[in-house]
Amino acid sequence: MAARRIPDDAGTEALRRWGDGVHTPDDEALAVRFTLQILRQKAPGSSVEVRVPPWGAVQAIDGPTHTRGTPPAVVEMAPAVWLEIATGSATFEHQLSEGLINASGERSNLSAWLPVVPLP
Repeated sequence: MAARRIPDDAGTEALRRWGDGVHTPDDEALAVRFTLQILRQKAPGSSVEVRVPPWGAVQAIDGPTHTRGTPPAVVEMAPAVWLEIATGSATFEHQLSEGLINASGERSNLSAWLPVVPLP
């Protein structure tokens, strides 16, 4: 079953509240899911699984596919770290070098697809 699409206005509003620092856990969850949805649209495929526990995960980026078990590449981080790199507040490389992102496998560098929604 496909995930329900988050409307742009709802996702953008959740991101705005997160960017303003005045957000609820529901706003954070919606902002994470919305930005993951956009990543999936920008980089369709299933060679990399991007995990942002506890709010969401998507498979994205063209390349080798898998049918069972762990994908060929996995990228995992906390929600705040994901939202920072998804909005351009921080870079993937910097957060990775700081140990805030766990990335393994081919194609696990997401830099080419970030930011997904730059904050003004």
